[in-house]
Amino acid sequence: MSRPHHKTISRRRVFYIPGYDPIHPRRYRELYRKEGAAQADISDYEIALRPTPKSEHYGWQVDACIDDTDVHADIEVLVWSDIVRDSMEASIPGTYLQLVRTAWTYIASGALRRLMRLRKGPVIAALYPVGMLLGQALLAMALWYVLWRVGAAFGTIGAWAGLAAGVVACVGLLRWFKSKDGKIFAYYLMHDYTYSAASRGANPPALEKRLRGFQNSIAAALSEEVDEVLIVGHSSGAHLAVSILADLIRGGRVPANGPALAFLSLGQVVPMVSFLPEAHRLRADLQYLSAQDALTWVDVTAPGDGCAFALCDPVSVSGVAPANKRWPLVFSAAFTQTLSPARWKELRWRFFRLHFQYLCAFDRPKDYDYFQITAGPLTLADRYADRPPSKSRIDHAVSKYTSVAA
Repeated sequence: MSRPHHKTISRRRVFYIPGYDPIHPRRYRELYRKEGAAQADISDYEIALRPTPKSEHYGWQVDACIDDTDVHADIEVLVWSDIVRDSMEASIPGTYLQLVRTAWTYIASGALRRLMRLRKGPVIAALYPVGMLLGQALLAMALWYVLWRVGAAFGTIGAWAGLAAGVVACVGLLRWFKSKDGKIFAYYLMHDYTYSAASRGANPPALEKRLRGFQNSIAAALSEEVDEVLIVGHSSGAHLAVSILADLIRGGRVPANGPALAFLSLGQVVPMVSFLPEAHRLRADLQYLSAQDALTWVDVTAPGDGCAFALCDPVSVSGVAPANKRWPLVFSAAFTQTLSPARWKELRWRFFRLHFQYLCAFDRPKDYDYFQITAGPLTLADRYADRPPSKSRIDHAVSKYTSVAA
């Protein structure tokens, strides 16, 4: 159990940390509005949203009636999309240089080989942008070659004209592919993996500064008259939340008699970073947080999510589990069971949509309901007090790099 907390709560602060996402956080509000209404209809409860008064932060307020209990939640998105956008400004040649450097980092360090021992899905997702970008380059070069050969059939002048036309066409095709990346996601994913690999697992200075700001926001909420402060880290946001919470507790910023502190990690990709050579800080934070009684940490993934390291205990697989390890509680959202056959058929091959399913409605819900967790009357600790971890979880050390000190 975590430290003492209220059995039934009426007020909650929720901090949502997105993954590597350049889009404005309003998408998360609209997703919550739409999917929350759908889940409320399915599960027979009431939930309503309204805007948060204007401030420097982005969020919304939720009023819900669940299990005949009224609950108010203030939800805030901890925004780092501007940092993401800045990291995505590489030119086409620059992106191909990133491809080479990132692939070399994962291959030469042995991280790629060890990641494949966990789950094939996220490794395939990591290799997808490499294959797609190389395929685009090959098509562009083939087009250049065809135009050059056609021109060469008309003599020297034709060869030079064909060569010039080929260069123009090659560049034009590569630019066209990049303009369609909103559907292909090759550049987006390449930038995503490059962001962590560029520093071999260490946080860039701009991100470290932002994490300190996030920590201050959460510390302030812990001094408010609320019953629970819940941090939700999705995808890459999960490992950011680990470091934020570890620093918060180390710094003595969690009041002994304050609100219950809870951490929900969803669709995490922690090993993509923690397996890298210089991820000393993250590994130290994983080790520290896993033994703390100042919070409750629940980790939810699903084998149906090909972009996450499903049922991989992020602490244990990183090789830093201490003898007194308590967290996280690892279990599956079990998409094939919590979504009807028709709904699963509709979503099965929509990999990026499935990576966000944790934030959405389930038409055959079991014990995982994002909206009851964020706006319901039970703390995270109470909700899963008797929940056993999934038997099929992976909880043995796999990472080659286990050092927790730089």
